[in-house]
Amino acid sequence: MQATVTHAEGIALIRLQGRFDFNAHRDFREAIDNALLETGRQIKVDLSGVDYLDSSALGMLLMLRDRSKGAGREVALTGCTGAVKQVLDIANFGKLFEIS
Repeated sequence: MQATVTHAEGIALIRLQGRFDFNAHRDFREAIDNALLETGRQIKVDLSGVDYLDSSALGMLLMLRDRSKGAGREVALTGCTGAVKQVLDIANFGKLFEIS
């Protein structure tokens, strides 16, 4: 998986590409650290480039939510379609995150 972070207008955007699974935990943690460096009110995770998501990825998203909440920021998941959206729906992540 590839993770890139951009900052604009108080929003940190983490854009993910490829398989989001346990092997991506190091890259995702670095992306979280980068996103939290800048002051802002929201972190968005763009999942439009993710073609696979497993339970460890769900755990990493929960870790992002906890760390962001501690920093006073909101987290939104964007670009959720197909199998990725289905996994998020099954896990009831709509109750924890803003999903679009």
